[in-house]
Amino acid sequence: MLQPTKILLETPPYRSLDESRSWLTRGTWPAWWVGCPDGKTPLVAAYRCRFRVDSPAAVRVHVTADERYELFLDGSRIGSGPERGDPANWFFDTYDLPLAPGDHTLTARVWALGQAAPRALMSVAPGFLLSPDADALRERLATGIAAWEVKRLEGYTFTRPFDHDFFSIGYNTTIDGSRFGWRFEHGDGDGWEPVTILHAGSDAEQRTRIGASVHRLRSATLPALLYREWTGGQVRFISDATFDNAPIPVDDSLFGEVSQWQTFWQGDDSVTLPPHAERRVLIDLETYLTAHVALKVTGGRGGRVRVHWAESLFDTPDARTKGNRNRIDGKYFIGIGDTFLPDGGPNRIFETLLWRAGRFLELRVKSEDEPLTLHRLALWETRYPLEQESVFESDDARLAPLFPLAVRTLQASCHDAYIDGPFYEQMMWAGDGVQNILTTFTLTHDDRPARRWLSLLDASRDASGLTCARWPARDRLTIAPYSLYWVQMVGQFALWRDDPTFVRSLLPGVRSVLDALERLRNDDGILSAPPGWNFVDWVPGWRDGIPPGGDRGVSAVLNGHLAWTLMQCANLEAAHGEPELAQLYQRRAREITERITDAFWCEERGLFADDLGHTSFSEHAQCFAVLGGLLPPEKRSRIGEALLNDASLTRATISFTHYLFETFRVLGRVDALFDRLGLWFGLEAQGFRTLPEGPDPARSDCHAWGTHPLFHAFATIAGIRPAAPGFAAVQITPQMGPMSRLDVTLPHPRGEIRLSLRRGGPD
Repeated sequence: MLQPTKILLETPPYRSLDESRSWLTRGTWPAWWVGCPDGKTPLVAAYRCRFRVDSPAAVRVHVTADERYELFLDGSRIGSGPERGDPANWFFDTYDLPLAPGDHTLTARVWALGQAAPRALMSVAPGFLLSPDADALRERLATGIAAWEVKRLEGYTFTRPFDHDFFSIGYNTTIDGSRFGWRFEHGDGDGWEPVTILHAGSDAEQRTRIGASVHRLRSATLPALLYREWTGGQVRFISDATFDNAPIPVDDSLFGEVSQWQTFWQGDDSVTLPPHAERRVLIDLETYLTAHVALKVTGGRGGRVRVHWAESLFDTPDARTKGNRNRIDGKYFIGIGDTFLPDGGPNRIFETLLWRAGRFLELRVKSEDEPLTLHRLALWETRYPLEQESVFESDDARLAPLFPLAVRTLQASCHDAYIDGPFYEQMMWAGDGVQNILTTFTLTHDDRPARRWLSLLDASRDASGLTCARWPARDRLTIAPYSLYWVQMVGQFALWRDDPTFVRSLLPGVRSVLDALERLRNDDGILSAPPGWNFVDWVPGWRDGIPPGGDRGVSAVLNGHLAWTLMQCANLEAAHGEPELAQLYQRRAREITERITDAFWCEERGLFADDLGHTSFSEHAQCFAVLGGLLPPEKRSRIGEALLNDASLTRATISFTHYLFETFRVLGRVDALFDRLGLWFGLEAQGFRTLPEGPDPARSDCHAWGTHPLFHAFATIAGIRPAAPGFAAVQITPQMGPMSRLDVTLPHPRGEIRLSLRRGGPD
């Protein structure tokens, strides 16, 4: 029999219903949002609908929820969602469900956790919506019309993780099996009651009269996320430590039990704890994983099982330094996760609502008056189905170990949106997107995550015209330089992918950002520091990552960034039929460049200062000045020499090094790029399985803004870049550095580009 399938729609559903409607009702769906009578958050609820079909049928249904759902058909999982969005861009998923003749049950687990949810999950009001395509099935299946029932799933409690930068990923969860509604996915159990009807489904584009508390629905844009059981890793430590929250160093292990627990971990056998026993088991996944946990147990009433995650173990209990990530002896496990309280029943399967991330698992198990049998601890890997299609092979042995780390980092950081750090935040930041998207373009033809990033941030713009720094989010944060990164990525998308219609849809937002910053130019024609957090780079000595003059004064870094962006937008507008705007942006860029040259140029050092007092000089200011392309050759040459030789310059860290590498490319100095790649070359030997947020002591061990060396391998070292919008022409200007052999395959919108290079020798 065919399997249920997620479908991506080209045309939103129910548009044909609007042909005879007035503007007042146009865009109304033939189904209603429904809710739980007790809608207080945090809320986990189960919905069910029992129905019958008399002959084989293929049913298409559209499904969404506030905040998240899992959908089941006759007890089998169909999918989950919706894709993250905001109230004006609330996404629904579409599934084709094959149905055999007979009775069926559709169920959904829906959760709206409020402050306990990841910060990226927005909410209008907790609820659920399911709407079939076929008119004949609406009486049997549509929420608000069919006989849907609901019950609150009891037994969930949520607690804030320990206070160590865990501020965006959602709370730790405890599930009490004695209160839980077992077999809800089959529609079993007591406590079901009629749903509360909320409001009609509303098409985001067609419904023009709409209340503030209504979700505006848009079709899903991404394929089904990966959801597969993951196997691998090894048990590295076992002890009988007490079941509490105190960090305990890894010391003497119960080595005699390692084989038994390893067999359990591999899924080959169960482990039974006798009454009043405790175990602490440390599992090294040997890779970085983002996954849901499913724990199957029998018995053990009154016992506890805790599954916590960590990216690495810490050298000290204050969670400051990590050292070599492979080492565990004498180190401390400090992590986050979930706790399960068995009720004594057979074959209970506890499943987490939120996915977790990391390399290490700590399993703490405690039994009370009866034995506790652990049958299986399964990890269901979830992420965007991003796989590498490109090839980069060379005779430089330093690069080969870097690429798997970069690919795994990007995979772990790409879900229903690009995210900054799977372990700490899970937020889609505008400042990370340039590196994430450009790296993706060198890996795969798939540009759907990039389109989502561009569209959602465009929708986040406030009355000033600036985008939010990260979106979706329950709170708004503005970082003006991040709005410029969004603008720049519109231009890069226009070059690397061939969709001028999509690009034109973003141009009003581009102009709004530039106009917002134009209003902040002072009487000297220089950009004054915009309100908010003007973060640029986590430079030691820069307060909150803000360059000198970038908080309440004027900054060469911020002005140089604006001038460079204006030049890129001039090219963007010219390529999309607006030569007058192109000329305007060129004029503004030249004006700002002239003004900042007068204000920040230090003739003695041949550099741009960061501040008006010429007390600080950074690589950042020089990069933007060179990349803007408006300096006379003599000044650019002096900057290039100083940038390469002046050790006193404030150095860029991992994220901003992308722009430093772009500058080295312009200067034709790939040798300097290889020198700065030294930070990445040493990571595998330090035990990293992904790329960190910054140099040690790093907070996050997985941060996709550090994947940009993979982009530069293709676009700078191999030198393959678009030479015209839509990649209609190709520029190949390799800078091989120390290499003598290079073989590359790069995805292209119309196929792929293959390049094979050999440096000439005496033969």
